[in-house]
Amino acid sequence: MDGSLLPVLGFVFAASVIPGPNNTLVAVNAAANGLRATWPHMLGIGAGFALMIVLVGLGLAGVLAAHPMLATAMRWASMAWLVWLAWKIATAPMGRGHGRRHTMRLRERGRFQWVNPKGWLLALSIAATWVRPDAPAVPQLAVIGAAFFVVGLPSNLAWALLGVGAAHFLGRGPRMRFFDIAMALLLVASMLPIALEG
Repeated sequence: MDGSLLPVLGFVFAASVIPGPNNTLVAVNAAANGLRATWPHMLGIGAGFALMIVLVGLGLAGVLAAHPMLATAMRWASMAWLVWLAWKIATAPMGRGHGRRHTMRLRERGRFQWVNPKGWLLALSIAATWVRPDAPAVPQLAVIGAAFFVVGLPSNLAWALLGVGAAHFLGRGPRMRFFDIAMALLLVASMLPIALEG
């Protein structure tokens, strides 16, 4: 990690705030279950991705580089799972009030990072771009992971507030279907750059 932390923080902010699987699912969860029930979801994203950055930087990146077929299979399996998840979001039953869907627990959100293709690409690019080979890797990876945790929470919160606002504006009836379909399409669209790269 070169000199100043500011370029790293700029990268972290840009990567955290743009649409992707994590932010989309935060918005859907908040719309369905409210802001309070979404906090474990957001904390799980931060903790899970911070851990992923460290583990990928310490060796998983090398394993995937040595086995490109494994990396390709993981990418396509992850994208297939996210397309299925988008379908489930778009077709979820419309209930009344909060709690129309299962709320992921903190540990479930942490595990989700391992099937998030955008998360994998970010973690791999961090290991290749921001970690200096002439300095100990663990402190550098810990700082970047902590930055994602700290900067990612406000970014996730913005998406959660979008979901809560959509639920308030659209109500809990059939009009909420439009929001669900929009979030499902956004989830699929967020994977297009990964699919085209593959």
